[in-house]
Amino acid sequence: MNPNNANLSTIRWLTYLMFMMFAMTTDAVGVIIPEIIKEFDLSMTAAGAFHYGPMAAIAVSGILLGFLADRLGRKKTIIIGLCIFATACCLFALGNSFSFFLFLLILSGLAIGIFKTGALALVGDISESTTSHTKTMNLVEGFFGIGAIIGPFIVTYFLTSGFSWKYLYITAGVICIVLCITAALVQYPSTYKKPSEPVNLKQTFSMLKNPFALGFSSVIALYVAAEAAIYVWMPTLLANYDGSFTFLATWSLTIFFVLRALGRFLAVWLLNLIAWELAMLILSSAIFACYLASMTLGLDVAVILLPLSGLFMSMIYPTLNSKGISCFDKKQHGAIAGVILFFTAAAASFGPLLMGVFSDLMGGHAKYGFYMASVFAGLLSIAMWYNWLKRPASQQLKLQNQADYQ
Repeated sequence: MNPNNANLSTIRWLTYLMFMMFAMTTDAVGVIIPEIIKEFDLSMTAAGAFHYGPMAAIAVSGILLGFLADRLGRKKTIIIGLCIFATACCLFALGNSFSFFLFLLILSGLAIGIFKTGALALVGDISESTTSHTKTMNLVEGFFGIGAIIGPFIVTYFLTSGFSWKYLYITAGVICIVLCITAALVQYPSTYKKPSEPVNLKQTFSMLKNPFALGFSSVIALYVAAEAAIYVWMPTLLANYDGSFTFLATWSLTIFFVLRALGRFLAVWLLNLIAWELAMLILSSAIFACYLASMTLGLDVAVILLPLSGLFMSMIYPTLNSKGISCFDKKQHGAIAGVILFFTAAAASFGPLLMGVFSDLMGGHAKYGFYMASVFAGLLSIAMWYNWLKRPASQQLKLQNQADYQ
């Protein structure tokens, strides 16, 4: 067997499980926030630090350390990030204060920024074309979606069994140790070639001037701000719902995550049927319709359409992320992944933060924050209409496909 392909299956599963593992922690925050509001007597804005704290750390790590995947190589970068993440998660067993937990979450965010950029760069190494890259990215994010289902379930199980929510992080830490050992033992593909030019922060910041980096990062930020509204604040929005669909309200977040994960596994099928530009147009328009109807027609509609939006959201992030990374040479995939991750995490941090602040200013009801999220969804839809009509990245993707994969 070709040595470059000997461990390809293990590499893929390691990447899938890395994304699933950290999603268990980041996307369970919507279930944890109501608990810490009661446990530490916090406002929505303060409790939201459990989300926007680590997201801000991921953003900083992505922009400042993303180049490590190109400088040190994928394997070393992934192992460093996993070791820090495992340490942060296991330390949850030693403390009981809000500030200590927040510190550990920020540390775990820095670690995610390191190993995620390494993993995203690795996807390019194991892909056969820009089209294959997009399909693989959707599969990777599909496992992220599974982790987002498992995380809230584990938190709920612990709480109903009389245990603290913090055992979710301890569980993730144990899983991460196993992944770290596996990453150290497996042989990585040799398709990655270390660039001859200096790889540093200067190169990363120079990418911010590139129209493809800035364009894809901006639309991804709009999407993430709209998506984060669901898993951070939807449980709070529906917490006191007593209408005709209380069952849906109880399971709204689980339904959202299940539909999001299912949609990502269906992405390969959909991308074989229609162009990715058309898929993004249809799906972004459907998301905006869900938000607009939910905010204008009330909670009886929102309890159905907000979870349903997960099906339409499923393909957007991995597809745009893949296309943005694929506009650059493989030797720059770590740096561009870090730039996009910065915008991703910044939007995931400040989007819900702004929603929480606005909701607090308007009397403390989460619906006011969702008005803001509807604006994010509307702007994303407009951007995807432009992308479909003008196809600004088409030629660049064709050139990189010829340069990197043929």
